[in-house]
Amino acid sequence: MNAIVDEMNPEDHPKCIFTTEDEPKNTRDFYFLESADKIQFFYEEGVFNEDGELTVEKGKAFNKVGHALHWLNPVFKKYTFHQNIKNIARQLEMKQPQIVQSMYIFKQPNYGGAVSEHVDSTFLKIEPTNKLLGVWIAVDDASIENGCLWFIPGSHKNHELNYHFVRSNSDSDDPYEPLLEYVGEKPIYDSEKFIPVPVPRGSLVLIDPLVVHKSERNVSKLSRHAYSFHIADKYESQWSPLNWLQETSTYKFPNLLNNDSLV
Repeated sequence: MNAIVDEMNPEDHPKCIFTTEDEPKNTRDFYFLESADKIQFFYEEGVFNEDGELTVEKGKAFNKVGHALHWLNPVFKKYTFHQNIKNIARQLEMKQPQIVQSMYIFKQPNYGGAVSEHVDSTFLKIEPTNKLLGVWIAVDDASIENGCLWFIPGSHKNHELNYHFVRSNSDSDDPYEPLLEYVGEKPIYDSEKFIPVPVPRGSLVLIDPLVVHKSERNVSKLSRHAYSFHIADKYESQWSPLNWLQETSTYKFPNLLNNDSLV
């Protein structure tokens, strides 16, 4: 990832920060929507001054990089299509597992932003719901201080979900008209039920699509890098056409079992 960041020219990418209001919303939406088959860069909030200049070194500025690392970069492809990952899919009886997206999450020291409580099915809708699996690999030790994952035990047993992040299908010419939106009623979760799950570097965490999880801000001096990707089982399932993440005319979600870990 250091090599990818070193080669990245900030002038070639928009200053894509999901919570800022300093640029037209659909500029950011387009960049996000077009990242399914690319390696795109998403900044942490608060790393630019009023003139749009970085206030931190480039390597400390990003929130995440995604969403086709698994396919376009040989190192990430090696680990995503590793035999151990294939074995997990087989043990979970996935018949046509596809890697649908991947991302490298930085959680920068001292200011790495929090990830609010959510379930993955809000962002990646598939029917039936259990056809989706999250894989989260700790590149650094993940502790309470630097922003480890927190979960609500047993929350995956709740199969009612009507809150989704989807394409708005807006054809407006207004540059501030969003191309993505939340639909449905946002769930409210009991903050007292979360438990932290610190893990050492190299650990792999499997995330059910309906389990409620979050991560707090990194308030330590230590980084909490992680590599994460999602596997969807195409067998007897329906990938929602409203998902932000879609195949293109030149890129199809690669099958985990049919592809080698080397380019």
